[in-house]
Amino acid sequence: MTANHWIQICLFVGVLVATAKPLGWFMSRVFQGRPCGLDRVLGPFERLMYRLAGVDPQSEMSWKSYAVAVMLFNVLGFAFVYLVVRLQDKLPLNPQAFLANTPDLAFNTAVSFATNTNWQSYGGETTMSYLSQMLALAVQNFVSAATGIAVLIAVIRGFARRNSETIGNFWGDLTRSTVYVLLPLSIVLALALVSQGVVQNFQPYQAVTLVQPTSFDEPVMGADGKPSMDAEGKPITQKKEVTEQLLPTGPVASQVAIKQLGTNGGGYFNVNSAHPYENPTPLSNFLQLLSILMISGALCWTFGDMVGDRRQGWAVLIAMLVIFVPLVIGVVMAEQSGVPAISKMGVDQVISGTQSGGNMEGKETRFGIVNSGIWAAATTAASNGSVNSMHDSFTPLGGLVPMWLMQLGEVIFGGVGSGLYGMLMFAIVAVFVAGLMVGRTPEYLGKKIEAFEMKMASLVILIPPLVVLIGTAIAVVGPGLDYVVGDEVKGNLNNPGAHGYSEVLYAFTSAGNNNGSAFAGLTANEPFYNSALGIAMFVARYWLMIPVLAIAGSLARKKYTPPGAGTLPTHNTLFVVLLVGAVLLVGALTFVPALALGPIVEHLQMTAM
Repeated sequence: MTANHWIQICLFVGVLVATAKPLGWFMSRVFQGRPCGLDRVLGPFERLMYRLAGVDPQSEMSWKSYAVAVMLFNVLGFAFVYLVVRLQDKLPLNPQAFLANTPDLAFNTAVSFATNTNWQSYGGETTMSYLSQMLALAVQNFVSAATGIAVLIAVIRGFARRNSETIGNFWGDLTRSTVYVLLPLSIVLALALVSQGVVQNFQPYQAVTLVQPTSFDEPVMGADGKPSMDAEGKPITQKKEVTEQLLPTGPVASQVAIKQLGTNGGGYFNVNSAHPYENPTPLSNFLQLLSILMISGALCWTFGDMVGDRRQGWAVLIAMLVIFVPLVIGVVMAEQSGVPAISKMGVDQVISGTQSGGNMEGKETRFGIVNSGIWAAATTAASNGSVNSMHDSFTPLGGLVPMWLMQLGEVIFGGVGSGLYGMLMFAIVAVFVAGLMVGRTPEYLGKKIEAFEMKMASLVILIPPLVVLIGTAIAVVGPGLDYVVGDEVKGNLNNPGAHGYSEVLYAFTSAGNNNGSAFAGLTANEPFYNSALGIAMFVARYWLMIPVLAIAGSLARKKYTPPGAGTLPTHNTLFVVLLVGAVLLVGALTFVPALALGPIVEHLQMTAM
């Protein structure tokens, strides 16, 4: 790695940490109902929303009522998205006359966007109308992200309150997350992206004349819809000249802004943030990359401020960075090392006029290896899932890093809200283990951690690995290897051996941790994967939220226990080490055997060539 590479990594991490305090301070005031600077402008809009919905935000909820409200709202969101994409051919704002989604694809898409996963089995510019992109998908980008933040705030109240039967009001938390946090930031980012050339309009797709026409051999189709063959069994072709190209447009910038800020990740275009209309310049790339982690990082400061000890928030943020930064360096170094088989052939890739042995396959030259590597680590750490390069084309060890970041439970920053409450579950486990070591009832932030909290925290930690490993096992046994179109059997895996297995493992890892990125060598838009991944996304989101809210309710009822001589300080270096150890130990013990069958053995095969 060169000095330039180190500077880019340090600049990104430095700006990210610098935004944590001011944005965290702002969000803390928003959720504590204090003046935040936007009250006079947005306050009337917030109150209007409460009146229209018939909601009293001051009416507190128990954890069970809060959980029911979360589930009700998200089920309705799922149903709404499903209906819109199933009926889009009959709805307005469909200038390209796209057909309705098939039932299995509509199910997958609706679950994906309702759960903040944004896994895409479809190509956005060839499948979704403008109305579907805005009314169904972009709206869910806001409210699914706001749901995660709301649940986190309920958990924070559980730590902060004493002898309380309530943890807040879901409708109030949802509204404030959307109105004061996600909406203003999205407007600012969307305008910045438009200034860089990101598309934002309602025009039909534009046909343009090519500067240099080209031609290709097109198969001649028979009456049965299959390619015609000559006497030797070879396809009959005819020359076809291409003089025009259809350029997709639409309301792109507005969706890109919230997809990054809300750690949603669903791309307007099929190639996501690698598309020049979605991410045209190095500056737009940096702004989008920063926005992926910005809110999740700042919520750590919000957590510390709301529980009355800001050192607690910094400790959690430092633990995240201790894991994240080495893995960023690791993926960049793996990609910079290149592919041994190409090096043995004496072939060097040329990047920006300089010789480089790095692996540039599947990467945009305007971003290069470093920005592609940072993005791959950030998007999989943050439960975001957007991509600016093809993860399927990474080296085996380079692809292992984003896969393992998801397998750690999406707690290294993670989704907005969901990442931090997942990390707090690991914190509960860490203090429980520390308590066992000294023979004392463990405490965290003045609340005793007892059997109920450990049972719920264990569910939160163990459910995603179960979803991933069971789903992968079922797929590779047979159902996920091929699918039937008419009377023809087609293979789902476009790569054999270890890499094909990695593609399946990555898909279920992404769905089972609500990430949404993909290796993309897997044919996923068929009934088995649309259904199986949809179920995985649903379980991984809501079977975690309910135990988390149960912990919030249990902690809120407890009285405060002052720290004593045997209390483990949870803001110092020792606690950071324990927390990092808990996260890495669970991830290593759970997934190293699966990774050994995929990227690790592929790396050994590659180096032995």
